Amino acid sequence: MIEVVLNDRLGKKVRVKCNEDDTIGDLKKLVAAQTGTRADKIRIQKWYNIYKDHITLADYEIHDGMGLELYYN
Repeated sequence: MIEVVLNDRLGKKVRVKCNEDDTIGDLKKLVAAQTGTRADKIRIQKWYNIYKDHITLADYEIHDGMGLELYYN
């Protein structure tokens, strides 16, 4: 179980606990449950790399305590 921190740069930081074998799509659903935003309107990225929904967190080498960027489409 890892904890990922997502910052939307508008003053909101979301902490989500998930597994490394979860996909980015699963992570979006967890974030959507906490923020009240629809999962299909969320984009997760790091710098200029936009993360695809079907790839796991372990494949992207996302580890415990890592910070990601959260954008709303």
